[in-house]
Amino acid sequence: MQASLRRHAPFWISIAVGLAIWEIAGRASSAAFMVPFSTTMVRFWQLVTGGQFIVQFLDSAQLFLTGFALSLLVGAPLGMLLARVRVLRIGVEPYIMVLYATPMVALIPFILSIMGFGFAPKVLVVFLFAVFPVLYNTVEGARSIKPELIEVAKSYRSSEWALWREVMLPYTLPYTMTGVRQSIGRALVGMVAAEFFLSSTGLGQLIMGASQNFDTGGVFASIFVIGLIGVGLMRLGLAVEQHFARWRQ
Repeated sequence: MQASLRRHAPFWISIAVGLAIWEIAGRASSAAFMVPFSTTMVRFWQLVTGGQFIVQFLDSAQLFLTGFALSLLVGAPLGMLLARVRVLRIGVEPYIMVLYATPMVALIPFILSIMGFGFAPKVLVVFLFAVFPVLYNTVEGARSIKPELIEVAKSYRSSEWALWREVMLPYTLPYTMTGVRQSIGRALVGMVAAEFFLSSTGLGQLIMGASQNFDTGGVFASIFVIGLIGVGLMRLGLAVEQHFARWRQ
């Protein structure tokens, strides 16, 4: 018990100090610029009890989960395929690098002109924000597999499917999970950007409405919740990575 407290004490002390700084800075600043943590929590409770926040949160959660799930379903298998098929990787890798480095916000007007408003273009925006960290890290992880492992598997006459299942997937999973944790933050940014620039819904709409009404507490409350979601999902991804990568320790 004491060892656990000592291990987690720096984390909780850091959180307490950060919230204290937020409270002090908010009280020393203009309400139009920044509000203290206590005011933010009061405004958050008002939004929740008013029913507005829950509806907007569910809209954003549906958008985020759909786009993020698609990025995993496409990024991880495609990454291992590119690592396994060298000719395909050489032909596609330059495009992956270009798109990975491209600010996806710049593509939103192009997506709007092709697909219009609605749920599908917003999902595409979240997908584009999230897929490339998963894809890139999976490719790098699969390429780092020692050739000796592949040769040993082939010497035992492993099928291609067995090679993927028993060698490539376990070895690549930690790298893929690193990409997943990176893509969580990008997917949340893509979610808000899609809600800003396409049809205004969800937490993005809530932030825009609060900004236009000079409701600083509402803005900070929405951003605070998005940040908590991101941190929670990243911690979950780290736990999953550590669970499946125990064999490497």
